Amino acid sequence: MPRVVSIFFPDLPTDRIRRADPAIPVEQAIAVISKSGSKRWVSAADAAARKAGVHLGMPAAKAQALFQGLRMIDADLAADAAALERITMWALSQYSPIVAIDAPDGIVMDTEGADHLQGGEERMLTSIANRFRAKGLTARVAIAETWGAANACARAISRETVIVPRGETVRAVEKLPLSLLRLPEKIVGDLRTLGFKTIGELANTPRAPLTLRFGPEIGRRLDQMFGRTPEPIDPIRTAELVEVSRAFAEPIGAAETINKYVARLVVQLVDELQRRGLGVRRADLIVETVDGTRQAIRAGTAKPARDVAWLTKLFKDRTEKIEPGFGIEKMTLVAVMAEPLEEAQKSSLLVEDEVVDLTPLIDIYGNRGQRVYRVAPVASDVPERSVRRIGAASDPVEASWVNHWRRPVRLLARPDQVDVMALLPDHPPVWIMWRGKRRKVKNADGPERIFGEWWERNSEMAAVRDYFVIEDEGGERLWIFRSGDGVDTETGSHKWFVHGVFA
Repeated sequence: MPRVVSIFFPDLPTDRIRRADPAIPVEQAIAVISKSGSKRWVSAADAAARKAGVHLGMPAAKAQALFQGLRMIDADLAADAAALERITMWALSQYSPIVAIDAPDGIVMDTEGADHLQGGEERMLTSIANRFRAKGLTARVAIAETWGAANACARAISRETVIVPRGETVRAVEKLPLSLLRLPEKIVGDLRTLGFKTIGELANTPRAPLTLRFGPEIGRRLDQMFGRTPEPIDPIRTAELVEVSRAFAEPIGAAETINKYVARLVVQLVDELQRRGLGVRRADLIVETVDGTRQAIRAGTAKPARDVAWLTKLFKDRTEKIEPGFGIEKMTLVAVMAEPLEEAQKSSLLVEDEVVDLTPLIDIYGNRGQRVYRVAPVASDVPERSVRRIGAASDPVEASWVNHWRRPVRLLARPDQVDVMALLPDHPPVWIMWRGKRRKVKNADGPERIFGEWWERNSEMAAVRDYFVIEDEGGERLWIFRSGDGVDTETGSHKWFVHGVFA
């Protein structure tokens, strides 16, 4: 069974308004007003407005009277739809080759085989929620075996993420309300009139009477939710995406045949990219089988590329993961990310410069799920702020670190607090206790004083760190510091930390 992620944006209209106008104060309550003729009502409200008692469906006049400071903005369904499309395109480039709009307030993704690139399902869902929050969007994220189950759980949960384990779909959705079955409102209303309240009650009712009265829609939605009927996700496509495809009159399934047509699609894609002056950074191969399921393979490059042989190899190395089943009836190759690429000028035939290109190696590791990057200098005296990650194949950075003291080859992600014996204020420790081992300090150099950056954080106005390079009896050299100047408690706690290890 596939794994499907549903992302629900409960406050999409108000979040879109705030993103479009950053000048709106955070504490300002917002309500979106829809209208039909002379009737005006609240169709969306942010957290501040809901806290004041504003709710969906409330007449606009009543909402305004209830909360005088409420900011009321007319609904713009076209702008909301455009924002959702942009979000979906961004998710397509970041998470999965199969991403679609789940209108009007969500997106859906098939992440089967892609979660390992994000460190597993739990980390992937947490990362998705965090990244949307950082962009000013409230998101509820759920993963399940079917689109219907993931959609329902994302809209039913009160927390940011939920994971429905494999084989637990029935238990996860049986107590959810009928409104989450994605049925027309009239059918839901009629079912409630008959006494049905939950999905489980409806699922345990004989199918024939329901079909006779309401038609096949109820049975179809139940079968989709429980995985008895496939519900393919039709990936989002725009005119800007470079896409080539091949449909087969007779389904194919042999590995050699699949690879042959992959190579032909790569040639077609490269021709189209060359015509547009582009190079591919990320491409998706989407395979549609006879039974209506879709499978996808994603390949990325560290920098724009149009090398047919190399792109073909990147896909052929992973086509063994394709399960053709009863046969493949269509293959599509899409350049999800493309960037301008100029033809490189060939070197002189008289003098050939030997250039070692590490891009192929970076591509291989990147497509295996490894994170490949370089570090670049940042103008900061605080060690953990003095570096940033950049793309492995990015252009060389002109800046460099400026310091007169040695720096460790390995900087700990977080400084480790240690117990020490030291004479204040300027002497190095006599011994330190680190990771359960007491180490006698044989040699030491320092202190190197580093001041806090008050322009970054007000709490660092008087902050000081005194760094020492120490060598223990075993010859291991560590980079340690004392928080504070050893005299004034306002400069730091005077606790000691290990921050790095020398070679």
